[in-house]
Amino acid sequence: MLPFRSEIRNSPTRPTLKIYLSDESLDEKIKVHLEAFQEIEMIELRESIGRNRSHENITVFLKEDVDIVKMKAHIDRTLDAYFEEETLK
Repeated sequence: MLPFRSEIRNSPTRPTLKIYLSDESLDEKIKVHLEAFQEIEMIELRESIGRNRSHENITVFLKEDVDIVKMKAHIDRTLDAYFEEETLK
């Protein structure tokens, strides 16, 4: 099982990134890790609604002029490296 999955979601106000962690106990730790990104306006931990989803997700709101596709790729690479490093510990 992968440690995380991310999706671009279209919301009524603006596109967001949703990050679903396999281990939800890491939600707060990953939220703090992502707060270092200057391109991120706000991060919320939210209850997930829907089938085949985690109970919680990390919702990432980006600043207005940020390319969401590039930012998703950047966050995915960062989280890949984060989980790879955690696995080596």
